[in-house]
Amino acid sequence: MRSVFFLCFLLISVKGWSQTEITWETLTDVEFSRKYFEEVDGYMYYPHFGETVKALEGEEVYLKGYMLPIDPKEGIFVLSRSPFASCFFCGNAGPETIVELLLKPDYPRFKMDQVVTMKGRLKLNQDDIDYCNYILEDAELHIKW
Repeated sequence: MRSVFFLCFLLISVKGWSQTEITWETLTDVEFSRKYFEEVDGYMYYPHFGETVKALEGEEVYLKGYMLPIDPKEGIFVLSRSPFASCFFCGNAGPETIVELLLKPDYPRFKMDQVVTMKGRLKLNQDDIDYCNYILEDAELHIKW
């Protein structure tokens, strides 16, 4: 009986530690072209994801960056490779340098440019212009033991 309990505990533990650490370099495996979007009557960057990034879609990953609480009341948070003053929104980087965070409920309060490591399920977005190209679903703070 003890060995069955230990085996179950081991299997549960392995799943709990199965996140993949990614870096901002990993997310550069994408190329962009200009594509017309009728809903905004204009051209926007359209991502063509590389094989490395495609292989991570749906996987639980963690990534370190700068927290940008864009509109906390509306739940809009972005993790950025760079601080707010030099992030994508200010024109100094590309769309591959930000990840939108769809946070789990009861998330802590974040400060602008707070350095954090976030964990979540990576989603690649090509066509929904209301969201970033990279999204972390069920995102939460990643705490290393």
